Amino acid sequence: MARIIDGKAISAQIRGEIAEKVAAFTAQHGFSPSLTVIIVGEDPASLVYVKNKHKACEQVGIKSDIIRLPADVSETELLSLIDKLNNDKGVNGILVQLPLPKHINEESVICRISPKKDVDAFGYENVGRILTGNFDFLPCTPAGVMELLHRSGISVTGKDCVVIGRSNIVGKPMAALLMHENGTVTVCHSKTADLRSHTSRADILVSSVGKAGFVTADMIKDGAVIIDVGINRLQDGKLTGDVDFEGCFEKASYITPVPGGVGPMTITMLLQNTLTAANKQI
Repeated sequence: MARIIDGKAISAQIRGEIAEKVAAFTAQHGFSPSLTVIIVGEDPASLVYVKNKHKACEQVGIKSDIIRLPADVSETELLSLIDKLNNDKGVNGILVQLPLPKHINEESVICRISPKKDVDAFGYENVGRILTGNFDFLPCTPAGVMELLHRSGISVTGKDCVVIGRSNIVGKPMAALLMHENGTVTVCHSKTADLRSHTSRADILVSSVGKAGFVTADMIKDGAVIIDVGINRLQDGKLTGDVDFEGCFEKASYITPVPGGVGPMTITMLLQNTLTAANKQI
């Protein structure tokens, strides 16, 4: 029977630590670390995410500004705004909420953000630094997963680690971080043959496929650590992860719930990245 990794409790602990560091930074320098979030259009989910980020910043003492742009804003106008924020010394972190309208090239926008202010760590320079291990920022969700492992006393060294999903935001950087901590990593995806043969030998399994109940108890080995990054909304409105929690709970040694596992950590690591950016820019 598994121990539940409580992301809410761990996130609250880290936010308390960040708040103390932000207070010390503000007292020393006379201004607070600052994050500017750009949101284009009125996507309901994006609006909720931006609101939650703003609230979290306020709680730890980080200055938070939200710039709302209409859905029909041109790519040129958006890039010009990013250039302005890049040159604004009062802005430490810049985040463009995704997804963007189809007429805007997300890659161009992400890569326009200064690497020193790219607190999502999605730009090419920061991605390259993650792969080499010489990084200032980490993508927030994979960084949150690593903090959950660290603070639960789970060592990665020498472990068989399987990541399901190869996205640029979670899967690929997740694999890199596990390798940096001496895990032996397999990345699985929609084209993987005989997925179960990989997942059933994993000491640490991270799932980020976005399919409710995708990982079942017969796919994992006894004593595995199960990290569920998936967030899926069922027809009845309930949130659930990629993992069949009840079934896997009986076999795993540790498991994250959804909600309340990885989710709370993502914004927490954004706060950490913003503080890191501010310190680097002094």
